[in-house]
Amino acid sequence: MEERARSCLLRSKATLEQDIKASYLMDHMVSDGVLTNEEESRVREQAAALLEVLLRKDNRAYISFYNALIRESYGDLANLLHSDLPLLSPEGERSFGILSEGGVPQRPVVFVSRPALLNLIREKLYRLQNTPGWVTVFGMAGSGKSVMAAEAVRDRALIKECFPGGVHWLSVGQCERADLLVRMQSLCFRLEQGQSSEASQRPPCSVEEAKERLRFLVLRRFPRSLLILDDVWDSSTLRSFDIQCRVLLTTRNRGLADSVSGDFEVPVESGLDEEKALEILALYVNGKPHKLPEQARSIVSECKGSPLVVSLIGALLREFPDRWSYYLRQLQKKQFKRIRKSSSYDYEALDQAMDASLQVLEPEHQDLYRDLSIMQKDVKVPAKVLSVLWDLELEEVEDVLQEFVNKSLLFRDCNQRPYHYYLHDLQLDFLIEQNRDQIAELHKKLVRQYQKFYNERPPSPGDIDCSYWYRFLPYHMAKAGLSKELYSLMFSLDWVKEKAQFMGSAHLINDYVEYGEILDKEVRLQFQEFLSLNGHHLEQRPFPDIVQLALSQPACSEVYRQALMQAQKRASRGRLYLDWVNKNNQDSLSLLVMHPHQGSVYYAGFSKDGSKIASCGANKALRVFKTTSGEKLLELQAHDEDILCCSFSPDDRYIATCSSDRKVKVSFGEEHEEQINHCQFTNTGRRVLLATCSNDKFTNTKNTMFGHMEPVNHCCFSPNDAYLATSSSDGTVKLFEVSSANEWKSIDVNSYFPESDDEIKAIVKCSTWSADGSRIICAARNAVFVFDVKTSDMLLEMKTSRLSTVQYCHACPNSSLLAVALSHYTVELWNFETSKKKAECNGHLSWVHCVQFSPDGSLLLSSSDDQTIRVKVAFEQSCCFCLKVLEVPSGKTSQTLTGHTRTVHHCQFTDDGETLVTSSEDTTVRVWKWRTGEYLVLEGHKEPVRKFHLLNNSTSSHMFSWSFDGTVKVWDLNRGQMLQDLECHKGAVLSCDVSSDRHLFATTSADRTAKVWSNASWEMTFLLKGHKDCVRSCRFSWDNKRLATGDDNGEIRLWSMLDGALLKICSRDTKDSMDSFHGGWVTDLQFSPDNRVLVSTGGYIKWWSVETGEALQTFYTMGANLKKIHVSADFTTFVTVDSIGILYVLKKVEGGSL
Repeated sequence: MEERARSCLLRSKATLEQDIKASYLMDHMVSDGVLTNEEESRVREQAAALLEVLLRKDNRAYISFYNALIRESYGDLANLLHSDLPLLSPEGERSFGILSEGGVPQRPVVFVSRPALLNLIREKLYRLQNTPGWVTVFGMAGSGKSVMAAEAVRDRALIKECFPGGVHWLSVGQCERADLLVRMQSLCFRLEQGQSSEASQRPPCSVEEAKERLRFLVLRRFPRSLLILDDVWDSSTLRSFDIQCRVLLTTRNRGLADSVSGDFEVPVESGLDEEKALEILALYVNGKPHKLPEQARSIVSECKGSPLVVSLIGALLREFPDRWSYYLRQLQKKQFKRIRKSSSYDYEALDQAMDASLQVLEPEHQDLYRDLSIMQKDVKVPAKVLSVLWDLELEEVEDVLQEFVNKSLLFRDCNQRPYHYYLHDLQLDFLIEQNRDQIAELHKKLVRQYQKFYNERPPSPGDIDCSYWYRFLPYHMAKAGLSKELYSLMFSLDWVKEKAQFMGSAHLINDYVEYGEILDKEVRLQFQEFLSLNGHHLEQRPFPDIVQLALSQPACSEVYRQALMQAQKRASRGRLYLDWVNKNNQDSLSLLVMHPHQGSVYYAGFSKDGSKIASCGANKALRVFKTTSGEKLLELQAHDEDILCCSFSPDDRYIATCSSDRKVKVSFGEEHEEQINHCQFTNTGRRVLLATCSNDKFTNTKNTMFGHMEPVNHCCFSPNDAYLATSSSDGTVKLFEVSSANEWKSIDVNSYFPESDDEIKAIVKCSTWSADGSRIICAARNAVFVFDVKTSDMLLEMKTSRLSTVQYCHACPNSSLLAVALSHYTVELWNFETSKKKAECNGHLSWVHCVQFSPDGSLLLSSSDDQTIRVKVAFEQSCCFCLKVLEVPSGKTSQTLTGHTRTVHHCQFTDDGETLVTSSEDTTVRVWKWRTGEYLVLEGHKEPVRKFHLLNNSTSSHMFSWSFDGTVKVWDLNRGQMLQDLECHKGAVLSCDVSSDRHLFATTSADRTAKVWSNASWEMTFLLKGHKDCVRSCRFSWDNKRLATGDDNGEIRLWSMLDGALLKICSRDTKDSMDSFHGGWVTDLQFSPDNRVLVSTGGYIKWWSVETGEALQTFYTMGANLKKIHVSADFTTFVTVDSIGILYVLKKVEGGSL
């Protein structure tokens, strides 16, 4: 210890010895690892002895003692030590805070060690030194499992040798899936402190995503760390933490140990033995066990060894040491036996002890403690919430809570600042039973106090109680029976915005489901639909404009009504909003929505003839429906645990199912050693085989196929049944010959992720074959890869949102469409020949587990955690080499023009309407007299001609055309002659524009440059460099002072046409989930007539301020790859079509100014 710190202790020794209670301070110091158990037992209650021990220790002990003084409200004494606080080395800081940083609870107010049990837990933990695994500590409620688990890791040698990566504590409890997600998000947030990546700032939006992120964090940032899961109730929760790490688990359910591998078990006896219980009582009354009065043993007997009950009685005796006989009589009354019928536990002694503890509280404090009846199990509440509830100053509240803690009526989490407080489950049971008739009023009291306190504004992230209100305010309203208040809250677009921004959309969706019976069904479904369509947008940062998103809802929706009112109000202050005026004319993409299961739907598939759909999921049942109507044909309770997959046989006579219970069932039973992830029959009936794959790392058909080093997640037969593809967590796809069961090829998918290492493999979720069997397509992380089967070469890669993961993919049996199921609630359709996204299908409210095309490719099936199956129309765009001229508005075909030999990309009428000009991939431009079908062919380009620009005036009719061959050609349309042939770029010319005064024209290219040319001299005026990707679009402003250019990275640049200087870069710092500034390529740009606003198309539509370069508004379309936007002369109406053929007519909301 530094000399000045030691001197400070010596100077303050007399004052400290007089005022401190050593046992309270030592609990914190043992937690910090600066005091050993032996030193603690030697010091006992003697303050002088504690200081003597401290003087022989290092700087860490001084700092721990100082912190303990603050935590125990000895602020005046801590001030004596503050000025001489020593500095720690980085190594010292690391070991000093490892338990508190990890959230390991402090010792209870009075602690008695149980050496035999403690040593047994530590012995099992040492088994995890060199390998991941599970240690399960199990015993009945109140037996001290959590206290012993926390105490077991207060061992510096154990931490140093086995868990140098840290110890991370998570209280789980009995929770629904949404609550589990909150807990996992909290753990992710704690582990990500200090990370700078954008993804780490966004909470995971599903349990599966949280599991994957925890797996990455533990393996990458915290190798050889220990995860402690406290009070786990069921196996499904446990599987969410099966992330190949070291886990200490406490549970009341001994059977949970069977659901994990590599498990070591430690049973905890149901109660303390008599000597340990007497020791606790002795510590409370500051005496020796053998000197306690004779009633002490009878009290221990009545407590049945429960540490919690003994502590409650001990806390009473500390204040009233002469009441041994009185409290014994209280315990013997058993007056509470009748009230615990609805409780999970039958602890009569606890009831008596709780009642006795409450009787010694002041009447006012008894009322305050009664208010805690509305707390939820396993939820730690910040003191600020209780300050709002009780309408007291925060300091007053903390004093009251400290009294409850001292009497063992409440527990305090010192690892969170400010402190959080919670009740033991058994104490909460007692309170609920005692105050059952007043529970609704107590909840109502909290809601009214919240409304009073946050009358002017909702809680903000800066408020320490913010998280609690966003999580639990709807719960309290529902419990209070405040239906109108709940309606007003849940059906408020402002609440949706605030909660989604703070916690993500998953919690909102769960609220609508959980309180569905209370809320108006029609309006509830409207808000659910809004969240299902836009949930993935709400996960993005910066947070999108929720009012603009809501304007795309149907006009009859309450969501739209509120959005329109807010948009009109904001537009009057100059904000820009767009209303999709023709949205009610768009048909839903979903033909059928079914709710077949109570719980997640893990898999759904078509029968071979496409007439039936089989589904399975978390409710352990198999169900079969008609494809056309959704009528249920069959229901079987097929397994004892979750059913993960089902498959029709080739003749549709049998259905196979596989489950977490390790069984495969058809009309026979088959068993693996671990969970079975997938099963599939062969495609043809020539030789009927069933393939299954499992966490036991091999695949089963008729023979067992070995080769993978980690669990096998998926298997599928090639179209001709010659090969079986398997996808594994070891980062590979393997192809096996079905006839011999021998491995044929292995593809290392993990190698295509440069950031991966040997420890953290890219998990390959699934694979699918192309229709002709020549390509194998597999999904890993947020990417889909297409490989050539013969050569194993990677042909192309499709990257989805970096904020999501691909859960499943399936190739259409008769086209190049690929369906991709994503964790952010959407299904995407891609063309795996061109690597282009064709559509984004929304509608699910949660994680999408599976997608499958019907055998004829006409329908697409998706299944989700939201308990639904959706059947959609699958579509593919076809290329056409002919043109049709249609009458308006009848839509009748006036003329069909043929002549082009490849895809026609662009067409435009001349001003007189008699001539039609077209360009094509066949390298030609054609000029048609469309009424007669006559045409001129303009030849000269050597590569596809994507577009052209007409320059019509009264004296001449000229045209610019540009091509992938790097040239721009100028044509006389009347004579069909080429006037100029300009070699503009080394790469393909992707766009061209002519200034309104016709003095300049601009070209952009795949060579990442833009050039400005003189129309008079045909010489280059400016070379514009700076884009980092292909420059795909350009547009002159109407005053010809600026040129806007957009590239394939989604970046837009504004250039001065006076000197060629760069003026602005739009959206430079905020990439979206597709790693682009614009959801993809910037394909079109248009200036407003006053040159103040720029509109652009890409993956969606954006409006920009020309002056600042900042985004004014964003409109998200259902399809992707927007090609062009048409703008009205007054810049108030915008028209575009997306990649799936949906038409958007957008009208500026009145009141705004551009």
